[in-house]
Amino acid sequence: MNPQTMNSATPLLAAGGRPWPAEAAAAYRRDGYWTGERLDRIAEAAIRATPDHPAVVDDHGQLSYAELGARISRLAAVFSHRGLTDRDRVILQLPNRIELVVCALALMRIGAIPVYCLGSSRERELTAVADRAKAVALIVGDMTADYDAARVAADVVEQVASARWVMTAEQLRSASITGRELEQTYRVSGTDDIAFLQLSGGTTGLPKLIPRTHDDYLYSIRRSNVVCGLTPQDVFLSVIPAVHNFPMSSPGFLGVLLAGGTVVLTEDQLPGAVFDLVALHRVTVVPLVPPLAHLWVNHAELEPDAIGQLSSLRLLQVGGAKLVPELARRLMELVPGTLQQVFGMAEGLVCYTRPDDDADTVIGTQGRPMSAADEIRIVDEQDRPVASGHRGHLLTRGPYTIRGYFRSPEANRQAFTEDGFYRTGDIVRQRADGSLIVEGRSKDQINRGGEKISAEEVEDILLAHPAIDDAVVVAEPDEYLGERSVAIIVPARAGTSANSGVDRKSIASHLRDCGVDVMKVPDRIETTEQFPVTGVGKISRVRLRTLLREQRSTNA
Repeated sequence: MNPQTMNSATPLLAAGGRPWPAEAAAAYRRDGYWTGERLDRIAEAAIRATPDHPAVVDDHGQLSYAELGARISRLAAVFSHRGLTDRDRVILQLPNRIELVVCALALMRIGAIPVYCLGSSRERELTAVADRAKAVALIVGDMTADYDAARVAADVVEQVASARWVMTAEQLRSASITGRELEQTYRVSGTDDIAFLQLSGGTTGLPKLIPRTHDDYLYSIRRSNVVCGLTPQDVFLSVIPAVHNFPMSSPGFLGVLLAGGTVVLTEDQLPGAVFDLVALHRVTVVPLVPPLAHLWVNHAELEPDAIGQLSSLRLLQVGGAKLVPELARRLMELVPGTLQQVFGMAEGLVCYTRPDDDADTVIGTQGRPMSAADEIRIVDEQDRPVASGHRGHLLTRGPYTIRGYFRSPEANRQAFTEDGFYRTGDIVRQRADGSLIVEGRSKDQINRGGEKISAEEVEDILLAHPAIDDAVVVAEPDEYLGERSVAIIVPARAGTSANSGVDRKSIASHLRDCGVDVMKVPDRIETTEQFPVTGVGKISRVRLRTLLREQRSTNA
């Protein structure tokens, strides 16, 4: 049955963050951007119109739209029976499996709020996120050869006062409920309240929580569907983790369900296996991050016959990190006429190159904002607008860009202007046609193949290592990843043995012992007796990057 909407209580968004000002919200509704619909009903039109059409396929099976609708209703009743209710936050750490889609929509059906976490997150991150969100439960994947997700989740429950229970993917698959309980009606918050929470890579400490509402996220999905021309005939393949904003909504698996197409999920990222999936399912749309795109072109060069497996593609999307022109050209040669650059952020703004853009635009820009309601400012260090075509800091606001993080007042003061523009941290130029060219980052953040790493967080953990006196983590360019992380370390008792106790193996073991996401282990370790400093005595990250470039040039 349809949920009953509650409008009287103070929205959780208002209690834990910054909602849109009333005047802006009214304008977005008046202009048709916000429609009062719910995300958990995103597949309803297809369930009614094409119940037998394949909705979601993974490496283990598939569901038709009718089966998807029934599975969502059944799991929603299970969650309600377990005591979950409106506004309860639930950590959701599931791989690219059918259970992820069903679980997310079932939680939202009863008004509960998924908190999306990557499969690579470990105890430290999960505990911090669960504590910040005041999560009441954790839903995690099955045990693998190298990770016992249920055990880690149980440890999180022990440490976080609000957390009560854990459910695994295996338990999700076997969960059942009686017919009578399926008929209950759920009382849920309005569509202007939080639908789910995503994680921001952030530049300081552990991830911040990004609150997305039903209204704003559905508009982002609908507009992406228009720009990307999605139809019921499209088949979408998610190779990268589907909990990322990019494969979720740009247009992502949610956009495909809205259009009535087919979603294919896989946990296998090897090009040979992925090319087979594209050919098997006649995939039309695939989002990739640059490192995976690099693997694709390398595989095609080694296996020329494999190129024919990609004949069904009409849209090869690349985003998450900047796509360098040379790789863009190789992709255009691999599958002519299909490349689309996507530049955006989980906080909101999404830019696309368009299917009718010329080659120079597709290769050399990161696209233009998808909505006429997107507001863009490019400013200098004092927030003054820069001259047209000049580089500056990108600020944005609009009907699907958040106005504040969840329960992060200090971060909000730094990340948002007084009039509600989000400081993206990107340095860009804007062409006369509105296309953006991303030239770098203003934040101490490493974009490693689309995964955002806080330099400060890794530094804090390195400093707890008994063999390290001081540490700085910086980014350096990488042809494959876009950027990789380099830790420059001052060893304890500097001047004894340059690498004593601080080799990469030792540091990787230290970070794992601290329960840190494995992607945060520095790609390279360098040692020094002291750091270069600025005129006011601060460590000069700019000079460190220069020294690294000089060192690479010398060693080349």
